[in-house]
Amino acid sequence: MNFNVVFLQAEGASGNWSFLIMMGLIFVVMYFFMIRPQQKKQKELAKFRNTLAKGDKIVTIGGIYGVVAEVKEAYILVEVDNNVKLRIDKSAIVKDITDIPAQK
Repeated sequence: MNFNVVFLQAEGASGNWSFLIMMGLIFVVMYFFMIRPQQKKQKELAKFRNTLAKGDKIVTIGGIYGVVAEVKEAYILVEVDNNVKLRIDKSAIVKDITDIPAQK
């Protein structure tokens, strides 16, 4: 009878270890499939925003298309039409469309 008690205790301890290992593996998988790609994307977007220059064609979060007229530290002046300029925060710029040909 003593043997059964010791066997059950040993089995319970191994169950705890396997649970911890499984949770660790789930975290590692989440990191490589969700967290790491998002961090990489944020770094690329920050680099893009810091390298904007006059004449670049951009799109904002709100879907406004324009051409960069002036770059300041915190904002960008974007020309959306002839003599129409908008002051837009750098964090609102999401896409560079300089290489995409204009649609008619």
